[in-house]
Amino acid sequence: MDKVRLQLFCHTLPGTTHDYQVDWQADRYHVGGKMFAMMGGDSQRKPIITLKCEPTRAEELRETYQGIIPGHYMNKTHWNSIYFDSNLSNDLLENLILHSYNLVFQKLTKKVQNQIISK
Repeated sequence: MDKVRLQLFCHTLPGTTHDYQVDWQADRYHVGGKMFAMMGGDSQRKPIITLKCEPTRAEELRETYQGIIPGHYMNKTHWNSIYFDSNLSNDLLENLILHSYNLVFQKLTKKVQNQIISK
């Protein structure tokens, strides 16, 4: 998994903002002020990306891929963490980032969605 490629992909999504959470040592990506991705580390500082996911799909992904676990320090039902040293393809990861982004975007108010779309 190529971290720089995934960071660049996050920035291509409309309305994405980025910040760095010093306390967590994590890069966070938001749309409409709501986080959809976080790149940091687990409790042993092993690099991970954490993404929002529809609960049924989240469970299926965890059962299918060894490198996907319940969201580290997040709601385990709605978030997955993926280890950067897992052998998942960049295409799959970009798909999961887009899924996370869309879940968050759909929960924004219509007004905020329209502001993002019209930029």
